[in-house]
Amino acid sequence: MNSFLLLIMALLVLKTLAEVWLDLLNRRSVLDKAGEVPEAYRDFIDAPTYEKSVSYTLAKNKLGIIETLFDAAILAVVLFSGLLPWLWNNTTGILGSGIWGQALSLFSVFLILGIPGLPFEWYRQFRLEERFGFNKSTMGLWIVDKLKGFAIGAALGIPALAFLIFLVGLSQYWWLWGFAAFVVLQLVMVVLYPMFILPLFNKFEDLPEGSLRQRLMDLGDRTGFKAKTILVMDGSKRSGHSNAYFTGFGRFRRIVLYDTLIEQMEETQLASVLAHEIGHYKLGHIPKLLLLSVISLFFSFLALGWLQGSGWFIEAFGFASTEAIGPVILLFALLAGLVTFWISPLTNALSRKHEYEADEFAKRALDDDPNPILQALRILSEKNLSNLTPHPVYSAFYYSHPTLLEREKSLLG
Repeated sequence: MNSFLLLIMALLVLKTLAEVWLDLLNRRSVLDKAGEVPEAYRDFIDAPTYEKSVSYTLAKNKLGIIETLFDAAILAVVLFSGLLPWLWNNTTGILGSGIWGQALSLFSVFLILGIPGLPFEWYRQFRLEERFGFNKSTMGLWIVDKLKGFAIGAALGIPALAFLIFLVGLSQYWWLWGFAAFVVLQLVMVVLYPMFILPLFNKFEDLPEGSLRQRLMDLGDRTGFKAKTILVMDGSKRSGHSNAYFTGFGRFRRIVLYDTLIEQMEETQLASVLAHEIGHYKLGHIPKLLLLSVISLFFSFLALGWLQGSGWFIEAFGFASTEAIGPVILLFALLAGLVTFWISPLTNALSRKHEYEADEFAKRALDDDPNPILQALRILSEKNLSNLTPHPVYSAFYYSHPTLLEREKSLLG
């Protein structure tokens, strides 16, 4: 067990050092090009805006390093001090060790472990984002959002955990049945989340009648994407950042444009953004990502099943070997990131491949003219103060989208 704990400590230290090294690598890359606007971007971004984007990137970078070290310290304390079994024993002592008692205890412990990160979330929203003009939220709205998130998490998470714990008592193959149930839950949430949960946080309205709506609906018809409507989200309620996204599948699919995006772009550029999102749908990217998620879920449940039958696993962290599935789930959730961090470049590579393909689809949908999508990407980068000069290794680990320069080369190549 001592050897196992040493291995876990080594993995935690290695991941933390890698994250800090990547942040420092990226910081150096940004600083090396901070003196003047890189030649590739001089056509659309002026010196003051570029300087502001550099400052924004460096501020996020500094906060990220501090948060990485803080999170690692908290995780080390939770894992190696005996705090976790103490929390578990006290919550189950109050709530009970039955199915619902364990489910409530799991939710409570996860909630408690999330508290140390709240000051960073607050600082990011009301200090860092505020300093660069992005924050549009209020303290009241931020608190309400947290309370809503807690309520939704409890309403969905506690019954799901209780069902999983119930399955453990039915069969030694509980993990397989649990995997199947959670796949169904995931598919249901793909439909329900944008339709019923997101509207609890933001207002969604049909794009109003007019030339923009007509242009976008015609584009949908021309590309074989029969959409009843295109939704506009009041993203400006919380942030000045702009975006667009595609969710759902089949007749439940939705394309959503931020109101900030509509304010920033002309109709041809917005059409290219819509064409890009349609490309994700027409090229089957959503089912592919769902399949990848299902595969990941299968191996997660396979690992849970194996660990649940290995008493040494929870004993190593101070739990009794007779404990139920709760501690296994707790430990698995806390430790999984030590492994998944190292495969993030692979999943990001697939995501970037999809982005290239959707860009190409958008170009073809607009008569093989790359200019509208290029202009849209440049506006997004400028208005969001994106990092225009990330280090390639850093972007491999953290960027699900190619950099602006990479996308421009692909579109013009």
